[in-house]
Amino acid sequence: MNRRQRDESAGTHSRLSSPRTWSLRLRLLVTQVVLLAVVCASIGIATEFALQRFLVRQLDEQLVEAGRRSAAIFELPPPPFGRYPPGSDSPRDGSSGSGEANFPFRERFDPEFGPGPGFLNAPGQATRTVGAVVSPSGAIDAGVINRDGTRSAVDGGAAAALAGVPATRTPTTIELDGLGRYRVIALHARHGNQTIVTGLPTAVVDDTLWWVLWMFCVLAFITLLAAATAGIMIIRRQLAPLTRVTVAARAVAGLELDTGEVHLPNQIVRVDPEGAHTEVGQLGTALNTMLDRVASALSARHASETRVRQFVADASHELRTPLAAIRGYTELAQRKRRDVPDDVAHAMGRVESETERMTRLVEDMLLLARLDEGRPLGREPVDVSMLVVDAVSDAHVAGLDHDWALDLPEEPVTVIGDEARLQQVLVNLLANARIHTPPGTSVTTSLVREGDTAVLTVADDGPGIPADLLPEIFERFARGDSSRSRRGNASATNSTPSGTGLGLSIVAAVVKAHDGTIDVQSEPGSTRFVVRLPGGSQPPHSPNQSCA
Repeated sequence: MNRRQRDESAGTHSRLSSPRTWSLRLRLLVTQVVLLAVVCASIGIATEFALQRFLVRQLDEQLVEAGRRSAAIFELPPPPFGRYPPGSDSPRDGSSGSGEANFPFRERFDPEFGPGPGFLNAPGQATRTVGAVVSPSGAIDAGVINRDGTRSAVDGGAAAALAGVPATRTPTTIELDGLGRYRVIALHARHGNQTIVTGLPTAVVDDTLWWVLWMFCVLAFITLLAAATAGIMIIRRQLAPLTRVTVAARAVAGLELDTGEVHLPNQIVRVDPEGAHTEVGQLGTALNTMLDRVASALSARHASETRVRQFVADASHELRTPLAAIRGYTELAQRKRRDVPDDVAHAMGRVESETERMTRLVEDMLLLARLDEGRPLGREPVDVSMLVVDAVSDAHVAGLDHDWALDLPEEPVTVIGDEARLQQVLVNLLANARIHTPPGTSVTTSLVREGDTAVLTVADDGPGIPADLLPEIFERFARGDSSRSRRGNASATNSTPSGTGLGLSIVAAVVKAHDGTIDVQSEPGSTRFVVRLPGGSQPPHSPNQSCA
């Protein structure tokens, strides 16, 4: 597992471990299941507690009856003939002859048979019954009835535990070594100082409780599983309107709201009038109201921008005529420089240069206005490689104090577009790098073909663009510094060769009009403008071209 996979795994684990990052559906489902689990657990605990008390009370009733019976049998005198008389039908022989009818109850069991007290041999004693007779001297006669009906002695630890039971006539629970948990009761003999201890195992109670607990867990699991399945379906159905609101909001978020006219539906979320008072209905109504206000604001903005663009286009168009007249008169006056004073000649020269600068500004504004209106550009095959060669050659002549480098593929790269506008893109990018970098800066222009896309890169090793200027680098009239100097500290700013502040705006608009993209990456010592133009290809039957 690489570092990226570990980071993704850690991020997923962090999201799952924090309930705040869960979706509303998941939180509702988990809450429902947890609450149901708590209810099931509470019912199970209460049921187990009540059942345990009922079974223990029932066992205590049996224990009290067994204890009294054992004490009564212990008080009986021994049979008159010791054991069964000779020739009688002994119960141990498995017979049921006349001997059983001729002897009373106290003569039908052998109190001396097997270890432990004689009352363990009495009829009616349950298997696994524990009995003990504790003498005042500390002697203990203890035994247990086995599952097969025979009797056996208990070990010393169990006997000591039985001897320690107080004769309070109240059942209590003790642990007997080798036998398990028992409910025992101790009674004083009415004749003598002995204590008769009788015990019944709690295994039946414990087994019943464990069986009920297991069955309850199985039923609870099935119930929770069914509840989770039903909850998923119910929550999905109930939150379906919220899903529609989310889809609608995403659809609106995907619209191009920054420029151009935006058409939003009148009611993007359908709200049922009968459910308008619900939370989802209120959310849908609020979203529709918000979108109506947004649509109104966008329409007002678009109308205002349209008026401004139309004004700029009209003003630029109207300014061309007086500027041409001013330029003509200044050229006429320049022919007679020698006939006027030097200060007048200098002033006329300044008027001519500023007229040329204003003319270029008007032409740039008119171009942007036409691009904003969506006027189609020329669509013909353009040899971008030749454009790059010509633009770099002109930049080399204009900036002899810079190092210009060219990196072109062996085969020419062509695109479908407007040759004049694409040339303007190259000229503006190279002039931008020349004007806003110090002498000695290396500027490299490279062109490659990536599939059907032509990728043009203008890179320099100048000081770089400040980070606060990057977001607005392609905005109109953006400047590299507040003083509007012609050579700032930034590696590249939004400026034409004449410093109108529209250079990169024109570049971005022309590239967008060609369905391309432009990106900028800048840091101290490296600034790169990357232009991607779709439709890049190699012209058929074009000769190889080498560039230096």
